[in-house]
Amino acid sequence: MPVHHPRRVLVTGGAGFIGTNLLHYLVPRWTDASFVNLDAVTYAGRPSNLRSLETSGRYRFEQGDIADRERVAALFDEHGFTTVLHLAAESHVDRSILDPLAFVRTNVLGTAVLLDVARGAWQSADGSYGDVRFHHVSTDEVFGSLGDTGMFDETTPYDPRSPYAASKAGSDHLVRAFVNTYRFPAVLSNCSNNYGPYQYPEKLIPLVILNAFHGREVPVYGTGSNVRDWLHVEDHCSAIERIVTTAPTGSTYLVSGGEERSNLELVGLLLDLVDDRLGRPRGTSRRLIRFVLDRPGHDFRYAIDGSRLVADLAWSPTRSLERGLGETVDWYLANLGWLDDPQDESYRAWVRTVYADRPSA
Repeated sequence: MPVHHPRRVLVTGGAGFIGTNLLHYLVPRWTDASFVNLDAVTYAGRPSNLRSLETSGRYRFEQGDIADRERVAALFDEHGFTTVLHLAAESHVDRSILDPLAFVRTNVLGTAVLLDVARGAWQSADGSYGDVRFHHVSTDEVFGSLGDTGMFDETTPYDPRSPYAASKAGSDHLVRAFVNTYRFPAVLSNCSNNYGPYQYPEKLIPLVILNAFHGREVPVYGTGSNVRDWLHVEDHCSAIERIVTTAPTGSTYLVSGGEERSNLELVGLLLDLVDDRLGRPRGTSRRLIRFVLDRPGHDFRYAIDGSRLVADLAWSPTRSLERGLGETVDWYLANLGWLDDPQDESYRAWVRTVYADRPSA
């Protein structure tokens, strides 16, 4: 039973990976809603990903910084948002190690600005709220690292171990503080590693596909034994829709793909899929794997218990990892011009900084 009916929707960070997929998912489904995408268009943001939505008449792009209070307040005044889907974030652990303050500014200060502006716009004089909702999208990295056994759940204490994870933990705490202090109508979700179309090629899966296509070395941290739980981005989008429309105010849900793999296993699967698609003998691209020095504070294992979301809101993922990876490889190989943008010097500089100067493990 829906508890919130989105009508005028602000999506922050909608030109990024998850935001792009979320808008492609929701705009055709929420046919009586209008959407504004607020994105700063940093190195990983591509508004062109969403050009096809402009013909709907219900989608509008706005370039701006979520930490700019005047800009955010002006958009609330103009559009009268009833729903905020907050995805805007600096999100790459390696970059947070190089520039932690950028992560604090966007992820902590930016979230605080959004919360405070939304509260001012939504709260009545008696402290009540109408049919409005703020959904904060976060990560499983706030919980720290697991050993060989165990899983994160909604009661797991926070133990962030990188500047990125710490900044997301800070933003999570701010959302809960607004719920407790102001009865603010917010919900939260923490997801496992997403993959799928439109992911910036600094991330593991598109990087592996791109390098394998070109016959370049495929860097793997340490021994490749670190384990992650993988979630297809469209499954994540369906979970966001379910949570924002049906979850009780103040609730938190963990979104899991239920697909744990070591990094080396994942890379091997991807390389075999690329070989299959390109007509190469299986195993050809596995020769490209290069083990590089592990990054500082590299969490060993993440695993999510998503059973509360399944039990409470009747949501579950629809894609196996093998199916999802196959679809993902097909998309990137069909969109190599998007993936291997020759103008993207920021990406190339990042690769040089993080990988090129690291010795083999």
